[in-house]
Amino acid sequence: MRLWSLHPHYLDRQGLLAGWREGLLAQAVLLGRTKGYTNHPQLFRFRENNDPAGALGAYLKEIADEAHNRNYRFDQEKIERINHGFTTDVTEGQLEFERQHLLKKILVRNPLETERIASLSAGPITPHPIFHTVHGPIEHWERGSLDRAPEKASG
Repeated sequence: MRLWSLHPHYLDRQGLLAGWREGLLAQAVLLGRTKGYTNHPQLFRFRENNDPAGALGAYLKEIADEAHNRNYRFDQEKIERINHGFTTDVTEGQLEFERQHLLKKILVRNPLETERIASLSAGPITPHPIFHTVHGPIEHWERGSLDRAPEKASG
């Protein structure tokens, strides 16, 4: 599961579609509707909010808005609730880590997306609209997940 801290406009088609699907899975986890991925580190920043599902809904709304800008049809009715005022911090180190991670993915699966690659390759990186950039290294929850094998959904 990858819930990108990067602005959704950086995501290629596959990244945007996966972000939507994985965000809906995360919503199901936060609402207690699935037993898989319950301890996934990507959920930490949403769980620390007093309305985790609403916070994730704010995240998903921005993904859906980017999809709409690209003429994709994501069913926003699937977003259970949205905390429209939700914001949280993300570190510069996390954004840089994700920039490099996404850049590698796009270079492999869509090497002809030169504009997207160029926007990721240089200059300041824009966070997802719910995130405010602060100074710091890779987030603690990310660092921990780099040392573990991916958690599998149980079913």
